[in-house]
Amino acid sequence: MATSSDTIRTRPSLLKRLRDLGDHTSWSEFFEIYWRLIFNVALKAGLTESEAEDVVQEAMLSVAKLMPDFKYNPAIGSFRGFLLQVTRRRIVDQFRKRKPEICASDFINGGDASSIEALPLPVESKLQAIWEAEWKNNLIEQATERVKRRAEPLNYQLFHLFVIERWTVKDIMKTMGLSEHLVYKSKERISKLIQKELQRLQEKVI
Repeated sequence: MATSSDTIRTRPSLLKRLRDLGDHTSWSEFFEIYWRLIFNVALKAGLTESEAEDVVQEAMLSVAKLMPDFKYNPAIGSFRGFLLQVTRRRIVDQFRKRKPEICASDFINGGDASSIEALPLPVESKLQAIWEAEWKNNLIEQATERVKRRAEPLNYQLFHLFVIERWTVKDIMKTMGLSEHLVYKSKERISKLIQKELQRLQEKVI
């Protein structure tokens, strides 16, 4: 069974495996890594949950169509940037479905073809920032999930209650019947593991 770090190291080779559209294991891995990123970006761009789900589905289909001829070359551009452009186009599609008559009017009244591919100005101006923020959040969530799978259950439970659920130390001690020292020690231990995992992701993610 592959470890967390094994999975991270094989990310570049994952792109090569995705050229085989019948490789369901690799496509499942790819979906698991990126679907929430795309979904959250679409939501924060102003789409509904249903529209954001459509963006995820259509973005994945677009990547599938492009992957057989896709060649990963960091010198030309990152996969991260490529995925942003795919996501942006699918978000544009959803806005076009809302008001197709506006896109047609823009084109007829002297706009060029690129106007049909434009996002609403407020969305366009903040999309890059949204993507960057959600990319970081996605890495943190993945790092946390990996640590959760391999950490000692009690340590992670205490970390989760204290840091994620924001219980007070007093409430944790009363409910769990554990010492203050153990609560703080678990928080410190899990936080360090997450930070280390996050650094690995930042170094290896494509």
